[in-house]
Amino acid sequence: QVQLVESGGGLVQTGGSLRLSCEVSGSMFSMWPMVWYRQAPGNEREWVGSITSIGTTNYADSVKGRFTISRDNAKNTVYLQMTSLKPEDTAVYYCNRQPPLNDWGQGTQVTVSS
Repeated sequence: QVQLVESGGGLVQTGGSLRLSCEVSGSMFSMWPMVWYRQAPGNEREWVGSITSIGTTNYADSVKGRFTISRDNAKNTVYLQMTSLKPEDTAVYYCNRQPPLNDWGQGTQVTVSS
């Protein structure tokens, strides 16, 4: 069973940076497109961006130019580098495969103080 383990969240001031990691178990990771999502309290889960198996990325307009997704297939890990953080980026961040696996990870909390 594939497991998704997100880490790297925390409390940061407006304008700060964080790098999130998502480690994926299993041997198929390098073939999978991966997606980062986030969910703020009271909101639906929001698509943040994605990366294909060969490293092509796409981003939501709200994070374009500030967030960067990358992957290290040797480590079965996908990253989300976040810069110029804003209070509206506060959310629990999740990763998943595209199409998504049924079992989501626990997510990692990002809190941006104003």
